[in-house]
Amino acid sequence: MIKAGIIGATGYAGGELVRLLTQHKEVEIKWYGSRSYIDKKYASVYGNMFEIVEDTCLDDNMEELAKQVDVIFTATPQGFCASVMNDEILDQVKIVDLSADYRIKDVSVYEKWYGIEHKSPQYIEEAVYGLCEINREDVKKARLVANPGCYTTCSILTAYPLVKEGLIDTATLIVDAKSGTSGAGRGAKLPNLYCEVNENIKAYGVASHRHTPEIEEQLGYAAGKEIMINFTPHLVPMNRGILVTEYATLTRKPDGSLPTYEEIKAVYDKYYKDEKFVRVLEKDVLPETKWVEGSNYVDVNFKIDERTGRIIMMGALDNVVKGAAGQAVQNMNLMFGLKESEGLELVPMFP
Repeated sequence: MIKAGIIGATGYAGGELVRLLTQHKEVEIKWYGSRSYIDKKYASVYGNMFEIVEDTCLDDNMEELAKQVDVIFTATPQGFCASVMNDEILDQVKIVDLSADYRIKDVSVYEKWYGIEHKSPQYIEEAVYGLCEINREDVKKARLVANPGCYTTCSILTAYPLVKEGLIDTATLIVDAKSGTSGAGRGAKLPNLYCEVNENIKAYGVASHRHTPEIEEQLGYAAGKEIMINFTPHLVPMNRGILVTEYATLTRKPDGSLPTYEEIKAVYDKYYKDEKFVRVLEKDVLPETKWVEGSNYVDVNFKIDERTGRIIMMGALDNVVKGAAGQAVQNMNLMFGLKESEGLELVPMFP
């Protein structure tokens, strides 16, 4: 059995990790780390775990934890993992970090967008960006995986095949994204109160959201050049889910015509037909968050606008599963040579 420890086990992503790993036949959770609930029973924090998890919450001592487990998940705020990482820990245990600490390769970009000093930049180059569908082979060999963000996972996977194949003008790429409130975390914040969120939709982080450079960097690798995008997130009054709608000008053929539906569909199938967790929908069937809720699936599709010469790409996922904990488990499975979908073959729940 793989022994796992979770730091930040009482946040939404941490709670979802617990839900997934308690059903994983190859994993035993040994450490429920939570600075806010030390010595309290985990099931008293999450009542859904009553008579399922009997353990109490421990602290966030990474050095002690590394001596007891095979893998550590850090579902923590930005800066924590980087502040405690050292060679001794990495020599003993594999790390899946759900924060942004090791996602961005340019430390100056990270510090600019997140507004904090990076405490262990020496590990950034080694860290593997854990988008399994793109970096699978590197994840298998990694000891430190940077688990992608929720917006970024959906945004990248939705556009990746067309960026990789040069079928869109990346200078025209616009990403419009909408997320449920769990994406903001479990901490008490005035803008996330029920009366503030209910019956409302709002844009935030306009032209400044910190997932922007992550999307740009990863799609830039696909394009083989630097990319700059407009990324605008919105908060919608639902618990889970992300829907992205992306717009870009299509690259015309030498004769001036646009690629056909069949040609674009073939490109998506080229990249995703063998991917367990990316579903390319049938023609004119558009992604909806309700059809991926509670699962590790990403649904994608597209529509060609002949009138404007643009393509509209759409994607949907559950931000707490594929956008966080599910993807972390998927990464762990690869790191330990397990079946990639182990513990993740969850049928989306409805209603």
